[in-house]
Amino acid sequence: MSSAAISAESGSNLVLACQGLSRVYTQGPQPVTVLAEVNLSVARGESIAIVGASGSGKSTLLHLLGGLDDPTQGSVQVQGKPLARYNEVERGRMRNQTLGFVYQFHHLLAEFTALENVAMPLLIRRVSPALARKQAAKVLEQVGLGERLAHKPGELSGGERQRAAIARALVTQPACVLADEPTGNLDRQTADKVFDLLLSLNRETGTSLVVVTHDPELAKRMDKTWLLRDGKLQPLES
Repeated sequence: MSSAAISAESGSNLVLACQGLSRVYTQGPQPVTVLAEVNLSVARGESIAIVGASGSGKSTLLHLLGGLDDPTQGSVQVQGKPLARYNEVERGRMRNQTLGFVYQFHHLLAEFTALENVAMPLLIRRVSPALARKQAAKVLEQVGLGERLAHKPGELSGGERQRAAIARALVTQPACVLADEPTGNLDRQTADKVFDLLLSLNRETGTSLVVVTHDPELAKRMDKTWLLRDGKLQPLES
């Protein structure tokens, strides 16, 4: 996809895109190429799976798309705006306002309740505490944790903690959620339920979804599946 194509599409339907994205690490005398000229576009409301062998660069790609790392070359655009134009403060604000993140390990703060953990992105946005708690409670209710607001992560099951992490990613109503192996630490039954939840919220809210997963059965349920191999991204038939 050319820069002109990205620019033209971004004005209407494109939420996230990268062009010619490469990431090279220097380890010892020889550079290691993890990503090589990757192109990807994510439309509004679209669900995309990225699969590949362990160590193939899936998480690296997700970090680059989310502005958590910088590419060696190439560009990332979020809602038509190049990430390279943002300074660190602006990039953090963009992530808070536009993107949601879900990881294999929930990364909830142990000393805070589920309600407080989910409200935190809104408080960072300087939403009033009362409104932040109200919005957090609403999203926790959506993910089936309406009765667990006052529980801390240590008092929740693995599936409940991951649902709370999803609620935290969605509470800001992001344009796109980036999920890195969100069910990789769960048993099959719980993983299916968590994935059902992600897809349901994707359909209901129109939030785009980019999921890195090692599970081909889960990947088949997405709109599109891409395989990352030898640093290259190629489409797979769904």
